[in-house]
Amino acid sequence: MSAVLLRYLAREIFGATALVLVAFLGLFAFFDFINELEDVGKGGYTLYQAVVFVLLTLPARVYELMPIAVLIGTLYALATLARHSEITVMRAAGMSNLTLVRMLGIIGAVFVVLTFAIGEYIAPPAENAAQEWKLTATKATVSQQLRSGLWVKDGRLVINVRTLMPDRTMRNARVYAFGEDYELLSISEAKRGVYDGSGEWKLLEVSRTNFLGERTEVEKLPEIGWRSDLTPEVLSVLMVAPEHMPFGKLWSYISHLRDNNQNADRFEIALWKKVVYPFAALVMMALAMPFGFIHDRMGGASARIFMGVMLGVGFHLLNGLFSNLGMINAWPPIMAALTPSLIFLGAAAWMLHYVERR
Repeated sequence: MSAVLLRYLAREIFGATALVLVAFLGLFAFFDFINELEDVGKGGYTLYQAVVFVLLTLPARVYELMPIAVLIGTLYALATLARHSEITVMRAAGMSNLTLVRMLGIIGAVFVVLTFAIGEYIAPPAENAAQEWKLTATKATVSQQLRSGLWVKDGRLVINVRTLMPDRTMRNARVYAFGEDYELLSISEAKRGVYDGSGEWKLLEVSRTNFLGERTEVEKLPEIGWRSDLTPEVLSVLMVAPEHMPFGKLWSYISHLRDNNQNADRFEIALWKKVVYPFAALVMMALAMPFGFIHDRMGGASARIFMGVMLGVGFHLLNGLFSNLGMINAWPPIMAALTPSLIFLGAAAWMLHYVERR
């Protein structure tokens, strides 16, 4: 009997969640497209390219919206079952609250795996492709948000890249080399920089100024090498928000920042959110569960769905709020990432206890 009920509940919840997710994606895609219309016509950016850009960002939207869709979908499915007294019949037939929790946990585990897979393997490359597509279409550069270009510290080297192209080749790079006592040893100016795939950047057409005590020496070099852990893939942090980066790239960039004594709080919080966020689907299902035991005294399914939307929006806002508070107040990254889920899990436990007492 449990297997039959599990399949029935899974079908209802999966169907309702898919419907909610499609509706949300359509809404967000529409607003994203309206936002892109402001850039149409700039640098040859066409309407077709704007549509492609919006479509490429949809996997990241799916990742962001999955917990909210699970909450509303589960609310709708349980509210429908409650309205038809099916939950009452199931409980009368011997289904305990523990059994229902176990079945919802199995269904929720599917959403956890799906959310993790999308956030790790589908959304990052799609988001990266979307940003490359737009930068190429608008003839923009990755590093144009800073007037002086991109600055990177790598050991005793400080690299300034005036222009980083969408294909992650460099234009007009400048390398400052410092000694053990932080004295400036040389400044190398390269017209171009390319990555050779073996862990080394090739800086081409170089003019290097060496500081030798009280005199300087200028030399022209066809090429110099810069070996670094900063691969083009790691530099994709400039194009994709940390929350949309895969776990491996986040870890590599955090290690680089730590090795160079730089602040990595934002990326560490994003790393822990990558670990915690998929489990938000389970929290949302736990939050929806008490509504399955409430009949139409609350105003029916429409009132519960509205409440689900409000709770989902609240979770999304709280998630962003704690990320910002974590960076501002230097909280442990795991605390900033985990607290919103713990708050909503506590609310779910209190609501379930309240419903049981009534």
